[in-house]
Parts: sequence; C-alpha cells; structure tokens
Amino acid sequence: MGEITATIDGRQVSVKEGMTILEAALENGIDIPTLCHRPELTPIGACRICVVEVEGSRTLVGSCHTPITEGMVIDTHSDKVLATRRVIVELLLASHCGSCFMCDKANICELRQIAADLEVGLPRFQTRKNYYALEDVSPYIVRDLTKCIMCRRCVRACSEVAGQNVFAIAYRGFDSKVVVDCDRPIDKEVCRDCDVCISFCPTGALGRPREMKEAKKGKPLIITS
Repeated sequence: MGEITATIDGRQVSVKEGMTILEAALENGIDIPTLCHRPELTPIGACRICVVEVEGSRTLVGSCHTPITEGMVIDTHSDKVLATRRVIVELLLASHCGSCFMCDKANICELRQIAADLEVGLPRFQTRKNYYALEDVSPYIVRDLTKCIMCRRCVRACSEVAGQNVFAIAYRGFDSKVVVDCDRPIDKEVCRDCDVCISFCPTGALGRPREMKEAKKGKPLIITS
C-alpha cells in the first residue's frame, strides 16, 4: 500500500493509503478526542466528538471512519470544530444521569476528561434523562445504565475482542439502550474471568461488584445467594 500526501492543521504530512483521518492525525502527534473509538475496535462514528473540518466538505466529518485521501486539507481544531465538540459534550452531559461524586470511575472517566479539555462546565441544555435500576445480580459484573452514553464500546469489545456477543442495541431513538438477551439483567457465566467490556467502558456504566474488588485486594470472596 502506497503513501499519500495531505495537509493537517496547516502541516503537510505523508501517510499510508487507507488510513482514516484520525489514524493519520495520531501518527503525526495531533490529538483528536473521541469517546466511541478504540484502535482495537471497528470504527462506527457513534459519538461524533472526533469531527473535523475538511476543505470542500459541506459538513464536518467523523475522523474515526473517514479515509484520508490525496491532497485532502483538514483542520482538526478550527473554531467551528471546537464549538461543535463542545455542544456534543454538553448534550452528553445533559443526558448523563450519573453523579461524579459517587462514581468509582470519576477520576478516570473519559467523558469528564474530554469535558475538562474542552472547558465544558455545567450543560446549558435541559433534556430528558433515562434512569435505570442498578443491575447487580451477577457476581462478576455490575451495570449502571444510568451512566451509559451509548458509545457502543462494550458491544463491540464483547463481540470483537472477547468473542462472546453478550450485548446488543435495542429500541429506537431516545429509548435506545444496550441490552442483554431480551433486555434482562446481565447474569452470564462467560463474564466470570472477563474484564473486557469493563476496561473498554469510558464512564462508570460497567464495573465489578464490591466483593470482586475486595477479592482482588487479597480478601476472601464471599458470594451470598
């Protein structure tokens, strides 16, 4: 596969043909924020935070799934791009029901980190929120869908990395959610020694039960029925 020449943020770069804009930018030390993308997973452009401005395009494009082409002129941090990213993050925060003060992932939450980098504070928008009961019937994994931002990382990680296909997307529009089987609480034996979906989740929507955390610290694991 040959190389092509493009311009990113005013700098001419040579990258491999077939790369996405995001891959080309990262290879050249240019950071583009994203919540749904991970290099191990198939890109889907769900979160739209990675949008960039491409000369000649009527709209901003998702950099994680848009191939870079010969002569392309890209601006990854224009005023239009930054304004759009801030609105997207604000909307995510507005519909995100989790309390950062009570979240185990508060200090490593990717949504919170991107919001800080973009200088996004309390959202201006008032949106409907989905509140879900905590799913803790499984001794191996806890789901708090109230904190889910629908990035679909868990769905793809379970399928593409773990090869289990435990998760799927169900319903439409505002009611869309990540489900297990016919929308039942997760209680799968295949989750016993698998941390894949938990490690890929950017927020506190997935985690280990406290008993498992204590066991990892060397304390005896006691699971009661």
